[in-house]
Amino acid sequence: MGKDNLGKKYFRIAEKNRASARYDRAIELYRKALKIFKYRADLRGTLNCFLSIADTLRAKGDFVRAQVCYEEGLNLSEALGDRASEADALTGLGLCARALGRWKDAFRQINRSYRIYKFFGDRNGEAFALWAKAGAYRIKGDIKKALQIFQLALEEFKSIKNKSGISYSYCGLGGCSRVAERFRDSEEYYKRANKNFEKLNDCFGLAYSFCGLGNARRMCGDYEGALLFFNKATALYKRIDDRVSYAYTLWGVGTTYKMLGNLKSAREKFREAELLFEKTKDPRGKVYCMLGTGEVACLSGSKESAKRAFLKASRLADAYGFRVEGGYAKRLIRCFERKEDFPVNLP
Repeated sequence: MGKDNLGKKYFRIAEKNRASARYDRAIELYRKALKIFKYRADLRGTLNCFLSIADTLRAKGDFVRAQVCYEEGLNLSEALGDRASEADALTGLGLCARALGRWKDAFRQINRSYRIYKFFGDRNGEAFALWAKAGAYRIKGDIKKALQIFQLALEEFKSIKNKSGISYSYCGLGGCSRVAERFRDSEEYYKRANKNFEKLNDCFGLAYSFCGLGNARRMCGDYEGALLFFNKATALYKRIDDRVSYAYTLWGVGTTYKMLGNLKSAREKFREAELLFEKTKDPRGKVYCMLGTGEVACLSGSKESAKRAFLKASRLADAYGFRVEGGYAKRLIRCFERKEDFPVNLP
């Protein structure tokens, strides 16, 4: 078999592994294909490998390395005059910036990609960019706008019968509805997503929706039910090695234990989650863990430790412009100062 065909074979098998959420194996095969394509000066094959490696790293929560590969893909797509791949790379960069807390950069990159998709009439691309933009509004903390744009993305995905896009839009709506304290709506959206992901055999999507269902149950006061859903999400996230999503699940478990009064287990889960957020450079996740750790400290009688944690979380949230999380921090500081309303079940 010639090197050209071997590179294409590696790439094809990598795609199958990525579709089955075997991300580490997929990356290994993409890199083998990339080496061959580079040796053969096959720019198209090299571009496809960079974008696919980036997408897979992003799925694992490795946003820093994914960003590097998207930038390589962006440079190549511009050199080749491939506007479609340019838009894909820009959307990927926007999603990485969003996950790293840089929501202003995310808006710039996603808006650029949306204009390209719109110009070429790529409706799947348009819908995906809308979904990505809605998530950036969620990170910023403009929940009303996030809900509006997730709804637009959902309608667009429905019009082109993209079942995966529909399901991820339901998850976005579920998360924003929870923050808006519409807990029953949140649960309904996650139920719809979960049902669809099961039919699609989407391992990541199933984990995402299980975590959402766990948080919905938690906000309804069903803590045992919440833990059951979190356990299902945990098993799947461990299988696909998605550290960021798993870290948010750990935070949900920690918060549930806190509400049940199991402060030792809550503290352990918050610490475990915070270590993962530090590794993946997710500042928003760190804010949540600081707040949870502060509450546990307060409930354990360590008032000074609690105060330091709340103030540190507030400063970090303000530094990144996280409106929702900054509001939570200030709320907990007020509760702490007035010595009332602990523990708080944050959405």
